[in-house]
Amino acid sequence: MKVELSAEANAQAQDIDTWWREHRRAALDLFTDELDRALLTLGETPGIGASYTAGARTVRRLLLERSHYHLYYEVQNDRVFVLAVWSAFRGRSPRL
Repeated sequence: MKVELSAEANAQAQDIDTWWREHRRAALDLFTDELDRALLTLGETPGIGASYTAGARTVRRLLLERSHYHLYYEVQNDRVFVLAVWSAFRGRSPRL
């Protein structure tokens, strides 16, 4: 299945990668490697994420275990659409 990132999720991933490379010098590629693996997994097994309700909307959420970010996504007809890449430690959910 095709996996696409929304413009917002793509911008979030780029911001996270920039921050990660500045602050996690011992593991520069950890975030991008984990994100790439997760996106491949979503393409192969789109139902893997846990169901997550945000207001009136229900999406799926997959945790990147080592970097502690969540991918919030929807499974649409022929694609997986990532809505947000969000820190698991933030005190709030992303706007979906």
